[in-house]
This record gives sequence, structure tokens and C-alpha cells, in this order.
Amino acid sequence: MSVLEIVIGAGVLLVSVLITIICMMQEQKPQNATAALTGASNDSFYDKNKGRTKEARLKKVTAILATLFFVLILFMDIVMPLILK
Repeated sequence: MSVLEIVIGAGVLLVSVLITIICMMQEQKPQNATAALTGASNDSFYDKNKGRTKEARLKKVTAILATLFFVLILFMDIVMPLILK
């Protein structure tokens, strides 16, 4: 194993653990049938300012880490075999 393989593998492991932890920190959204049938509106102050909340920050960090995970996996699968020949 080369140093590059070890570094990228450790990066993938770290990102996957962080994604798992951040997903566990997020609150579960209730999906009740009453809101769906009555057409409950979400025009509250909280919903209008959702981008500034802790939940929104966790969602953004999750998206960034998922993208990083995807790029690292593609790098390991496509680029590393070409480099290590």
C-alpha cells in the first residue's frame, strides 16, 4: 500500500464517521397524516428563517460532507489506479 492509498482511505473513513454523527444529530421531521389531509400551512417565523437555524447548518454540513465523500470515492476508483500503475 502506498502512502496516498492510506491517506485517502483514512479521509474516507473520517468523512463517513462524520456523516453518520451529523445525521444522528439532526431532528426527525414528523410525518403525520393529519397535516397532509388538512393542508397544514408552514408560514411561521421559524419556517421563514430556516436557513439560520442549527438544523439548517447541519443540513448544509451533511450535504458538503456527502459531496466530499462522493468525490473521494470517485478519486479512489478512477484516478488512483492510473497513478499507481
